[in-house]
Amino acid sequence: MSLMRAKREVNRLEEVKFVGDFATVACLIMYVSYIGQIIANLNGNPVSPMQPLFASLNAALWVGYGWLKPHKDWRVIIANFPGIIFGILTALTVIM
Repeated sequence: MSLMRAKREVNRLEEVKFVGDFATVACLIMYVSYIGQIIANLNGNPVSPMQPLFASLNAALWVGYGWLKPHKDWRVIIANFPGIIFGILTALTVIM
């Protein structure tokens, strides 16, 4: 492998890591934003439970996917695990 090719490969891996890190943070922020809906639900202004329920199902599937890969995909697991918790909590607070 030539030196130029090796440098391009290193740059590509750095770009992939950056995008993966940024996507993980964006996903975490998305799920943490359910806190506002939870507060609204508890204050008597409930939202539909369907979206958070399906978000938690989607998150659970992604966590399972990341966990079952031959090399665990920690970015996928870490990014989506809060979605399970916040999605279920949001749906449950609609009922309360």
